[in-house]
Amino acid sequence: MAVEVVKKNYLFGGGWKSWTPVFLLLPGFGLYLLIAFGPSLATAGYSLTDATGVRGAPVNWIGFDNYDEFLFRGLASRDNIAALNRTLIFSFLVTTVQFSLGLGLALLLNQRLKGRTFFRTLFFLPVILGVVIQGLMWKLFLLPNGGPVSEVFGLFGIQSEFLGGQPSEAFLWVIVVQIWANVGITMVIFLAGMQTIDEDLYEAARIDGAGGWNLFRNITWPQLTPAINTNFLLNIIGSLQAWQLFLVLIGYKNGTQVLGYEIFAQGFGQTGGVSAAFRQGFAAAASIVLFVLVLVLGLSANWFVNRREKKYLG
Repeated sequence: MAVEVVKKNYLFGGGWKSWTPVFLLLPGFGLYLLIAFGPSLATAGYSLTDATGVRGAPVNWIGFDNYDEFLFRGLASRDNIAALNRTLIFSFLVTTVQFSLGLGLALLLNQRLKGRTFFRTLFFLPVILGVVIQGLMWKLFLLPNGGPVSEVFGLFGIQSEFLGGQPSEAFLWVIVVQIWANVGITMVIFLAGMQTIDEDLYEAARIDGAGGWNLFRNITWPQLTPAINTNFLLNIIGSLQAWQLFLVLIGYKNGTQVLGYEIFAQGFGQTGGVSAAFRQGFAAAASIVLFVLVLVLGLSANWFVNRREKKYLG
């Protein structure tokens, strides 16, 4: 009986017409295979070769040698593991600060403040700029001689070479720029979540004597669960894959490379040497390592947010 009801309510009819949804999905699925899944499989295949990407150069099957070199062989593997660790540090700091700052800005700009639309636009503006524009702007701001930030620091007697200084200092400045460039989208997602919270919940809580902190802890925070989950996942995955700002701001500087930039540099001969080779097979292996890292952390984060969602929303 239930099957008959489903058939009657099925919009596309019976017979060959029942395949209509499949036919509608085929173009999109084919495009996905062409521009996403296919290249991903090709990358996995390339990672098992010594491909250079140079036209006419021979491509030899070398098995897991690229992975062995990347993770275990000699001084190069030590640098690669260091880049992997920096990627995790970068992701942790960016995710923590960007998430917290975005939430704070959203809470502030969700109030009925004069000029809040202007400030919402101001904080979101960096998001619409390209990475190159973002990087070039900050390179000008951070010029050690005559740059605006240098002049401000000079008022307090602080001297810094900023992006050209010690690797740790340059690395921290890239984190600052990364957060500045993307905190706007985190703020907007939180603001969108706040618009869905029923104002009656706040009114009822205020009548019962709840203060600002109790309102946030017992109403805003639980009701923001979908926005929190979205931002948490986007911040983690986005920061793990980030590398373009490193390219624009500081280039291939020892002690600052993250894994994403290492992949680009190895694949396109940008490792700083005069005779740097194109090692696209090796870069493909490194990209698979990054994929596994993103997959493991992404699935772990997804498990955590799903568990949290069940706790608050059922």
